[in-house]
Amino acid sequence: MGARPTILVFDSGLGGLTVYREIAAVRPDANFVYLADDAAFPYGALAEPALIARLVALLDEAIAVHKPDLAVIACNTASTIALPELRKQFTVPFVGTVPAIKPACTASRTRRVAVLGTEATVKREYTRALIRDHGQGCDVDLIGAKQLAAYAEAELHGQPVSDAALLAEIGPCFRDDGNRTDTVVLACTHYPLLIPRLEQIAPWPVNFIDPAPAIARRVAHLLEGVAAVATNGTTHAIFTSGTAPAAILARFGMRADQRVYSITP
Repeated sequence: MGARPTILVFDSGLGGLTVYREIAAVRPDANFVYLADDAAFPYGALAEPALIARLVALLDEAIAVHKPDLAVIACNTASTIALPELRKQFTVPFVGTVPAIKPACTASRTRRVAVLGTEATVKREYTRALIRDHGQGCDVDLIGAKQLAAYAEAELHGQPVSDAALLAEIGPCFRDDGNRTDTVVLACTHYPLLIPRLEQIAPWPVNFIDPAPAIARRVAHLLEGVAAVATNGTTHAIFTSGTAPAAILARFGMRADQRVYSITP
């Protein structure tokens, strides 16, 4: 590892920017590479074997080119499906993103929690195992959102959808049958981009759990042995489509690298 660490942050689109933002806040001295596989967004449309093969090929090239000291998979779907294979294929340490069920159930006072994720994430046995292992006796509802990740991307591009469209996606999270939902796990890194709007349209106040701070704490822990330097590192983003939203990236302190990865979409 060099004088400053290089951290690769990977997502299917713009949702991982919420994770990058938190990690950069705790290790601003690191050099960051943000890799967005937007050519294949959304991942829920891919069969699991195809997604695993795609991620292995894509990250093989990214790791060879950028030589990161740490890779963060800032995507619940990719983590729950492909993380075991990625750890098998590469020696670089990986930090994944999984639904924050344990802290949500610990924090819930009413003992009713909703896990709001993509349809692929909520279908995974991995997610159900997290509930069995860490549900702490809470009633946990799994809610698959069809369009919410796309709505978050549209919001960033200055094309917000209606309150009614958002409410149709999150409405099933809100149960009131004796123990009212008080905690909603945002099991997709895109969803925290919408938190201000979700708070406005929610039928009643709930605690929306953003996974990004916990991921940042894990990264900071893994890099404890690497002394921070006084100056900020570099940041740039690569989009597999070849079209990087420069204005959006600038809001997160990034610059765009227009190089296109060779993997076939």
